[in-house]
Order: sequence, then structure tokens, then C-alpha cells
Amino acid sequence: MMSIDELIEEITPLRRADLDVWVRDSLVAPDREGEALHFSEMECARVRLVCTLHYELEVEGDTLPLVLSLMDQLYEARGKLKALTAAVATQPQGVQDALMETMRRSREKTS
Repeated sequence: MMSIDELIEEITPLRRADLDVWVRDSLVAPDREGEALHFSEMECARVRLVCTLHYELEVEGDTLPLVLSLMDQLYEARGKLKALTAAVATQPQGVQDALMETMRRSREKTS
């Protein structure tokens, strides 16, 4: 866990005012201990992502929630696809082959 001061010290471009807005708008969700905020490793990574989007890629503040929502959805879909792939891999080869053929036919219909 990292305090707000440690986080600001570690992430050079990060400004306290911006972080306060991102916390207020729930773009990042630190743990709260009374008045103190503590950032898990995952939330620190999210702050870095928001910093990259905002400071380097110049994504505007009002657009950040949309971009992060889309990225969250993509991350969730990726996790589901990974779980599905693992589940298919446990099936007998005949079932795997049938699934692959069904997917191939489905792609042909949509192209």
C-alpha cells in the first residue's frame, strides 16, 4: 500500500489536484482509512495508466471516464476469453475441433 504523498513522489508528472479529481470521480479507488487514502499495487498501476492517458496522450478530463470504461470492458472481456480458452482446452479433441469449425463458419457469415 502506498500513501498519497508516496504516490505523488513516485509518479513524477502526477499533480495532487488531478489525483483528487480522479479519486472524487472514482477513476481510481484507493482504500480509505479515516481521512487517509492508501493505494494498492493495482490502484497505483491504474493511476499510472490515467497519468499516461492524461499527461502523455492528452486525453481530456471529461473524456477520461469513457476511455477508462472502455479499457475496463476490454480487460474484462480478455479475462473471460482467457477462461473460455482454458475451458475449451480441457475438452476432448473432437469437441475442440467442432468448436473451431463453428467459429470458422460464424466468421465467414459475418465477413
